[in-house]
Amino acid sequence: MQRFFLLLCLSLVAACAKPHPLDALEPGEHGRVVRIIDGDALVLDTGQSVRLASIEAPARPWKERAGEPFQEEARRILEDMALGREVQLFYGGLTRDRYDRALAQVRTTDALGPDLWLNAEMLRRGGARMRIYPDTAGGSETFPALEAEARDDRRGLWAKQAYRIASAEALPEDFERFQLVRGTVSGMEGVKDYGTSCALHMQGSALRLEIANVAAAYCQLPEGTPVLARGYVREGRMEVTHTLNLQLLPPSPPPAPA
Repeated sequence: MQRFFLLLCLSLVAACAKPHPLDALEPGEHGRVVRIIDGDALVLDTGQSVRLASIEAPARPWKERAGEPFQEEARRILEDMALGREVQLFYGGLTRDRYDRALAQVRTTDALGPDLWLNAEMLRRGGARMRIYPDTAGGSETFPALEAEARDDRRGLWAKQAYRIASAEALPEDFERFQLVRGTVSGMEGVKDYGTSCALHMQGSALRLEIANVAAAYCQLPEGTPVLARGYVREGRMEVTHTLNLQLLPPSPPPAPA
């Protein structure tokens, strides 16, 4: 009888356990990690290059381009977790990019260390920022909270001035790179470009947030709404390509009475 109740309890726990986000994705290839390229890219012993989906680590030097701050530290974070370990890929949409890299969520599967979801761990440890593309977004729903926790604790790259959230009001007109921007919605206009629903204007700034059709609900935001947006800024425009790339912020508290 005691054994029966033990088995029953274990069954109930298993039934009530929250499913892992990767369980809903398409299982992909297995392989051993033989090389770390940078904080969001690695190579398997099969020869397959893998780009970790939904994260953006600091870029390494390339030709005349200098490496970004914290790029070597980010590479070492991923190396410490993954080099020499067996992993499995999981796909939440598009499986390959134009360079034939696998676009995947990656989890370790051997007994050489703890079971790690590499994409999520890079965010949790401050080795990368979240960057969601609509065609590979599957499984990324928990990523905003992981990044916010690392940012609040100033882990990893968040301790660097280069990765502090920029104010829309202070953004230079010639600014050009991937960036997190905080600002307040001051107005909206319709946009007829293919794939774009509207453009949100930021208070005190020339920056326009161009909202993709997949995130069209944000076109209903009222003036005065504080937001945190992420995307590549170019010529005063940022494309918000997924709902997770724009977050509503709590309103600022009223000023204290004099």
